[in-house]
Amino acid sequence: MSVTELHPAAHWRPEGGAVRCGLCPHRCLISEGKHGVCGVRENRGGTLYALTYGKVSAVQVDPVEKKPLFHFHPGKPILSVGSVGCNFRCGFCQNYHLVEKRVPLYPVVVADLVRAARREGAVGISYTYNEPLIWFEFVVDCAREFRKAGMVNVLVTNGYVSPEPLAELLPLVDAMNIDLKSMDPEFYRKICGGELAPVLDTIRESAKATHVEITTLLVTGENDSEESILNVVDFVAGVDPDIPLHLSRYMPMYRFTAPPTPPARLAAGFRIARERLPYVYVGNYPLEGAEDTVCPTCGSVVVRRHGYRADPSGLAGNRCASCSGPLRFVV
Repeated sequence: MSVTELHPAAHWRPEGGAVRCGLCPHRCLISEGKHGVCGVRENRGGTLYALTYGKVSAVQVDPVEKKPLFHFHPGKPILSVGSVGCNFRCGFCQNYHLVEKRVPLYPVVVADLVRAARREGAVGISYTYNEPLIWFEFVVDCAREFRKAGMVNVLVTNGYVSPEPLAELLPLVDAMNIDLKSMDPEFYRKICGGELAPVLDTIRESAKATHVEITTLLVTGENDSEESILNVVDFVAGVDPDIPLHLSRYMPMYRFTAPPTPPARLAAGFRIARERLPYVYVGNYPLEGAEDTVCPTCGSVVVRRHGYRADPSGLAGNRCASCSGPLRFVV
């Protein structure tokens, strides 16, 4: 591919004979012909280019619950798009084939995505599957067009981004599901190849600006102890106790061979989290009562869920239909 066919990247500067990328906290110093940790931002002739601009690995319609977002337009479909690459290297990655760019890419035009979302009756678009923040330039351009079209933008992200690009993107974002993999910095360094602190900063800043839900994958023997779960819960409660927390079951994948998260650990995590947070859910395992939303005021079930199917008949807007108590929902 020639340089003229590539899209220039944002958030970088020349440094010596190389370029310094500022998109994420890795702040990669990239030599001529090389790319950063993410694998999709390359120095060609002293300019940093975004190699995956306008290129997708998958486009499909999902229930918004699959993101997972349980408190954002419940029961509605959303157009989901992804590309390849990631700025983490999690040993348990569920989408490592995308991270390692093992799948073909196809060109896409933003206007076609807008038309597809309308045709499918989608509430908007979700940037997901791989890490969308390394797809920054395309996500920004796409998000602007979806906002103009009156549809929503959703990010499903690891939260590993620098403050400046996050501030640029947040006004265009209507909801985010952010991974909080652990509150242990060593877990991030050893298993993910990154740092914890920037993720916490992203959660804090995003929660001020848009609807946020958090997912923690409970990896057997790594971050599924009661102490580890309590540390996550304490952080979420300190940011905003009404943030929905999804505790997700790990399955052996990629380089990790530990057995799946034991159901007893999921049940313990659910119990621990519900002591401090009103909105806690268990994913990838059918734990009784751990998919439904219960009104914190009167105890009525306001949204019943089974898998990715949702029945929000107990909602009256963003209030409980039984007691009119306020609920953290975007509808």
